[in-house]
Amino acid sequence: MTTKYEQIPSSLFVKNRKKFAEKLLPKSLAVFNSNDIYPISADSTMPFQQHRDIFYLSGVDQEESILVIFPDAYLEENREILFLRETNDHIAVWEGEKLSKDQAYEVSGIKTVYWLSDFDKIFKSLMYEAENVYLNKNEHYRSAVETELREDRFIKKVQAEFPMHNYKRSNPILQRLRSIKEPEELALIQNACNITEKGIRRLLSFVKPGVWEYEIEAELIHEFVRNRSKGFAYTPIIASGNNANVLHYIANNMQCKEGDLILLDVGAEYANYSSDLTRTIPVSGKYSERQKEIYNSVLRF
Repeated sequence: MTTKYEQIPSSLFVKNRKKFAEKLLPKSLAVFNSNDIYPISADSTMPFQQHRDIFYLSGVDQEESILVIFPDAYLEENREILFLRETNDHIAVWEGEKLSKDQAYEVSGIKTVYWLSDFDKIFKSLMYEAENVYLNKNEHYRSAVETELREDRFIKKVQAEFPMHNYKRSNPILQRLRSIKEPEELALIQNACNITEKGIRRLLSFVKPGVWEYEIEAELIHEFVRNRSKGFAYTPIIASGNNANVLHYIANNMQCKEGDLILLDVGAEYANYSSDLTRTIPVSGKYSERQKEIYNSVLRF
């Protein structure tokens, strides 16, 4: 399976799993699920975005994947297991290449890889060895998701089938671990920042009175994608004139007028790592004296 970004050394994910495993209680098993592919209507879907936690621990950027970490498993080959959707020629023609077992090992450094169809049988045998089960939920303080996620469905299922186990939370461990970046991660974030810089510099010669906010958005996405980004790290804010007074303006559908300022809150994503940049530029290419005075006051602050 190929991605837009260059393959990340599997040594990063080996390190990340080791750090996570060291935080688990004895006889503990942890499970992580990929995100769903979300429908729009008819047979249309949104582009797939991998759950950042399973990516952090495995590097697998593919739907319908499951990671199991069980440091105290009796058999060494069961201490790290990947379960992947089995690929075939039909899937390759309609959806594109998926990871083979050998490719999954290259990406993740995990030697034991099974097809997803084997998950229930193997997981049941592992649960007989485990006392604690670490499950993963989004516990971000601003999270307000109403959709039932793949992790949510798995949590319901496993707790119904194995009610006597002790259930723990993976998220607090991951929040602490992921807040301190490895050098490889810093390089990926820097690359996302560099791509964002290229997009902003492209705008400086493009923006002029009469252009539309969505044209500015188009210039940015062009520059991002041509530098191997999937696109915006978050919904971009391109707010000219009075639109900048709307805290989360995302319509990006107004024409830019002479004398206006444009507030840009944008960032490129690279390899599932994000950048975030906010800048204000003049539509006419030069700040008025009053705009310059305010800009420098904010800059000093």
